[in-house]
Amino acid sequence: TVRHLLRDAEGIAAYSDVRHYTSQGPSRLEVLASESDPAVSEAFSSEDYVRTLEVLERFYSLVLTDCGTGMLHSAMSAVIDKADVLVVISSGSVDGARSASATLDWLDAHGHEGLVANSIAVINGVRPRSGRGTKVDLSKVVDHFARRCRSVCQVPFDPHLEEGAEISLDRLRPETREALIELAAVVAEGFPGARRRADPHGG
Repeated sequence: TVRHLLRDAEGIAAYSDVRHYTSQGPSRLEVLASESDPAVSEAFSSEDYVRTLEVLERFYSLVLTDCGTGMLHSAMSAVIDKADVLVVISSGSVDGARSASATLDWLDAHGHEGLVANSIAVINGVRPRSGRGTKVDLSKVVDHFARRCRSVCQVPFDPHLEEGAEISLDRLRPETREALIELAAVVAEGFPGARRRADPHGG
């Protein structure tokens, strides 16, 4: 876990050393797990996160941090300060949109307007409209986030994602894979190097 990596950080000198602490799936995505014990996880501080990032950035060009719903977690201030791009996930429901919007409100209120402006809103699990019963007008949800975020991406409902276990890209529907590739491209456009290439004069 990340705790073990921090404990041994002084002895980590090569990529092969880091691999002792990460698991790797078929897609070659590596995962550094957090503690399963909530009490230990809560004790993970901003300083711990910065130290972890200092180790990982020596060997990885891209680090993704899954914050879950823990905006008030003790490590969140460092996560936010170090982030280049924020991805906020919402369902297509009214409650999901309100929750994601509240996250953006909190960030705005705490001086992170720039991060919000460069953020990506992802509306996840979008299903085709059946015409039966009361349905959320998805276009209104998209418009709401489009006014606040750099981009809005929609990921369609996929039975494999609903399973909640380890994700195999080969088991995703083609339209889901296409949506996720588009999301990855949109996220990458917000990286510092990508922004400099898009505007070499910095204007």
